[in-house]
Amino acid sequence: MARLNKDKDWYLAQVKPNCAQIAQRNLERQGFECFVPLERFTLRQSGRFQSQTRLYFPGYLFVAIVEASAPWRTITSTHGIAQMVRFGGRPAAVPYQIVSELQAACDHEGCVTERAPLAAGDDVRIAQGPFAGFAGRVDRAAPERRLWVLLDVMGKATRVSLQSRDLRLAS
Repeated sequence: MARLNKDKDWYLAQVKPNCAQIAQRNLERQGFECFVPLERFTLRQSGRFQSQTRLYFPGYLFVAIVEASAPWRTITSTHGIAQMVRFGGRPAAVPYQIVSELQAACDHEGCVTERAPLAAGDDVRIAQGPFAGFAGRVDRAAPERRLWVLLDVMGKATRVSLQSRDLRLAS
């Protein structure tokens, strides 16, 4: 994973469907630094739970460029890249602080581990564990990032204790 450098500007590139790894590999071969934050989630397959990773921002990756007169055509013509995120006719730089905070929230594998704190009343979706895929509402927070969540199980509200790292805000 690339370490951040304040001398570089970071930009957001949209990748073609299912081409994030291809785009990252091709950009890195051309000398660009990439940052692709991931998240862990649990998938139920054939009655078993499997922990997997996916893009934290599906369809996008961050690209670092040293010069202000960056070779945009090189990036946009890279296999796996659909386009650069633009405002007006020119790609817009992502503020350094945003990328820095995102990278600081990632573990050694590039998975985001720290998230905004959840509060009572927040609607959430469980991303990991045996209740993966269930939706619920935060009832209350306990010490050490443990939350009590109300789940609708067979028409009855059931209170379950979960780690905040296993929950995502419902969209």
